[in-house]
Amino acid sequence: MSSETTVLWQIHDDKPGHQNQLRGLTIALAELIPLEVHTLRAPARRSCLASLWSKTFPLGKHLPVPDLILGAGHATHLAVLAARRSFGGQAIILMKPSLPPALFDLCLIPEHDEVAASDRVALTRGVLNVIQPTQHHDEKSGLLLIGGPSAAHSWSDEQMLKQIVAITSSNLQIHWKLTTSRRTPQSFLSELAFLSRLANNKITNLDVTPHQETTALWVPQQLEQSAQVWVSEESVSMVYEALTSGTAVGVLDVPEKRRGRVAAGVETLIQTGWATRFGDWQLGSRLTPPPTQLDEARRCAEIVCQRFLRQSAA
Repeated sequence: MSSETTVLWQIHDDKPGHQNQLRGLTIALAELIPLEVHTLRAPARRSCLASLWSKTFPLGKHLPVPDLILGAGHATHLAVLAARRSFGGQAIILMKPSLPPALFDLCLIPEHDEVAASDRVALTRGVLNVIQPTQHHDEKSGLLLIGGPSAAHSWSDEQMLKQIVAITSSNLQIHWKLTTSRRTPQSFLSELAFLSRLANNKITNLDVTPHQETTALWVPQQLEQSAQVWVSEESVSMVYEALTSGTAVGVLDVPEKRRGRVAAGVETLIQTGWATRFGDWQLGSRLTPPPTQLDEARRCAEIVCQRFLRQSAA
């Protein structure tokens, strides 16, 4: 392994959330060591099995030999193993793998997945992201991040709109911005637009930007600026992005279909003072910044350097 530049292969599955995690760890590594990054789309499962059998990985044929091979998403797991078998390097998986963790050199797994830490498993608080912590938030800026129905949650336009009206009308000195996600029902935006046209409109201090009108930098920029951020509770990745920014985080209620590990993880955040539930805020609880700085991408990058890149990190 070169003592000057570390060669890193990112293997992705085209899913934005997984790519975001890979970028977060890669950016953090680049702040610690000289890095040469190559990004690859994971081949189909059958192709990966053939590569494992033949000890070849055609996508890497013309690339420098990797020191680190990162993968995020189930579709990348066989590809990461095939790449390591063909070219060597350290195989690192983000999130709980579909294969036994012992097959990889390191798995960075959110603690809510309830996997025991080991020499091949390091636990993280939530999933990694690209957000940079800051302490310079604007007290007159607020952000609402709205998701939608999920495997564990249903949805109620009426419930969400009541919460938004309560928050914006109780904080008239704050200029609020709201964005949606791919899961947000169109009916929600229609109802929100209808409310804004009423004569007794109580949300005059709110700007709405649907996710289709945002760029990849829009949410990070708003998180850097906003002193308060409210996130619908099923949008766990956005909860952790908000916490990483260092802002005060509130959790908007969404109807539950079943209680899963992810929901239990959000509840733990609330119980330990990292976030405030909407119902508690209505009863008088205040939103407060996280008790300590959360920067899991940086912490995981340090783990990778300590385990595999001691010479380079030094």
